[in-house]
Amino acid sequence: MVRIATAGDIHCGSHDTTRIREQFAHVHEEADLLLLAGDLTNHGTPEEMRVLANQLRDIPIPVVAVFGNHDVHAEQEAEARRILEDAGVIVLEQEVAHLEIDGVSVGIAGAKGFGGGFRGACASTFGEREMRLFLAPTLEAADFFSSALRSLDTDLCIALMHYAPIPDTLLGERWELFPFLGAQQLGDALDAAGCDLALHGHAHRGTEKGTTPMGVPVRNVAQAVLGAPYRVIPMAPSRRSRRIPTLQIPVSI
Repeated sequence: MVRIATAGDIHCGSHDTTRIREQFAHVHEEADLLLLAGDLTNHGTPEEMRVLANQLRDIPIPVVAVFGNHDVHAEQEAEARRILEDAGVIVLEQEVAHLEIDGVSVGIAGAKGFGGGFRGACASTFGEREMRLFLAPTLEAADFFSSALRSLDTDLCIALMHYAPIPDTLLGERWELFPFLGAQQLGDALDAAGCDLALHGHAHRGTEKGTTPMGVPVRNVAQAVLGAPYRVIPMAPSRRSRRIPTLQIPVSI
């Protein structure tokens, strides 16, 4: 059994010098791995990332993170990433991490993702150039998850993102915000490739648990949703079938 601790939207500020350390002080006693689902900081500045890195560097279990929308606001992602990686944090953006934990291989496909809405109220690439530009990062992330998850030949396969892949874990948020909180294409990618668990944050008033149409468990791990610094999810090795499921999507013309 691999114990996965996970949290999102910890929102470390430049003066937040002790909170994160205190919140994760005992995580290594409860978990084998810590996954952070974006919005690590308030504005993504190097100053905030240094404050965060100083508090994460002493966690004695692997820490894997993706950025959220707050982390890219300052447009200094390269420097922010370097600071976290210097502290031992594995940062993923359309990349895969392979870990070995007590003889169990764990594959993590990580990307921030983006918005676009969900089936029946989903943005499309038809029409204005601006709409195509809006959806471009969503489609790129979906393509990544589809191919990366297929490539993982590990005992456990996890998708780590910031934006939601299903609407179920957004319930509690105003429905008008759904297109800006997640995208159907992300969930379709999970179902096309298959994985054991998908984690996201971003929706502070959402719902913790949901599943994709094909049954992939999805968790909204924003701290505000968890009501706790993190959640520990125990998972048994699965070696899921390499058969790619067929997703039936209704089409209207």
